[in-house]
Amino acid sequence: MATLCDKYLRTRSLNAPSPIYQFGPCGRIMKNSTVVMTIQDPASQRLTWNKPPISVLVIKKIHDSLVIQPFIDLVRWLIWEKKMSVYVESAVMDDPQLKTNQLFQPFKDKLCTFREGMDDLTDKVDFIICLGGDGTLLYASSLFQQSVPPVMAFHMGSLGFLTPFEFDNFQDQVSNVLEGNHLPHCLPNTAHTLVILTHESYYTTSGHAALTLRSRLRCLIVRKNETISAIEKLSKQNTCHLVLNEVVVDRGPSPYLSNIDLYIDGKHITTVQGDGLIVSTPTGSTAYAVAAGAAMVHPSVPAIMVTPICPHSLSFRPIVVPAGVELKICVSPDSRNSAWVSFDGRNRQEIQLGDSLRVTTSIFPVPSICAEDQISDWFDSLAECLHWNVRRKQRQFDEYSDLLHSSSNDSLDKQHFDGIES
Repeated sequence: MATLCDKYLRTRSLNAPSPIYQFGPCGRIMKNSTVVMTIQDPASQRLTWNKPPISVLVIKKIHDSLVIQPFIDLVRWLIWEKKMSVYVESAVMDDPQLKTNQLFQPFKDKLCTFREGMDDLTDKVDFIICLGGDGTLLYASSLFQQSVPPVMAFHMGSLGFLTPFEFDNFQDQVSNVLEGNHLPHCLPNTAHTLVILTHESYYTTSGHAALTLRSRLRCLIVRKNETISAIEKLSKQNTCHLVLNEVVVDRGPSPYLSNIDLYIDGKHITTVQGDGLIVSTPTGSTAYAVAAGAAMVHPSVPAIMVTPICPHSLSFRPIVVPAGVELKICVSPDSRNSAWVSFDGRNRQEIQLGDSLRVTTSIFPVPSICAEDQISDWFDSLAECLHWNVRRKQRQFDEYSDLLHSSSNDSLDKQHFDGIES
């Protein structure tokens, strides 16, 4: 049985197989505070609050009548029982099924609304609840270009790989998350009220909700002849796309093969000839990427997946690269056509010869609240949603006679082959 000491000795370094940076008497990793990063043991990532959350964003699946009643029940409870400010998208208020629902009318005017792309929710929302499928979590991610509040996702969609909570008994589940222990007031102010407990405090706070920090990709399209100063200006103006699943570069409506050059940290790696290229996060490895042949990677792994789409080469296999690199993707000079790029299935646009797409890992992950823990939730999703490694079990020998019968058959087979050899 593992002791407490054994748990503390687990490796938590991103850059080496151990937290020690000295190699022999003379060798060591050069100190560079801008690139050296330590990754926590995922099991130690627990949610607490430095002050009670007072506002919540509720995102529901659209055009789905099955979500209407749960949405009403949840919002009414948050307003009347929890005394919280509830934000919803303005389009929700125009839903015909809600407009005519008498149960929705008493608290309709108490809701705060926002418009996507028009209103900034960065400093207004402490907590997010999603009702629907995986698309609701992707949408929640797209609303925040920087720090993202903790997200609690209830499964009411088709697949539900990213939505681990069942809506039954939602009051107790939400209360358990909201009523976590508060930290001392001496903590510095943060962009949101989220605080992640380190591994030193985890073993005394096991009642706190577990978190999966889902990395996002920061994507910037650089147009032909744009100067460095213009690129820096675009980057600072939040014109980047942050994706939780993947960015896809494909041939669009053209009948010709894509010819896409891939660079990593300025070095030309290869030219993709095929239908396109998928650059995904570990979270997105179980989405489009896995359908194109990529490996399934746990969301806590710091990595970027690069997966070709129908490559015209038998040896072009998917690859996994470190999370800290920068990818540059551009149309090859000898390409017969342009390329098209989409970000989590949205904002599709064309990139011409001379344009490039720059992709890095964002420093702002999505803190997704676990129903159980990081490992159990992920493998449960693999089993339930993708039926990973599902097959009939091999029958065991029921009786000793079965074993003898099998042995006698083996002997007969051996005699048969011995006779043929002779």
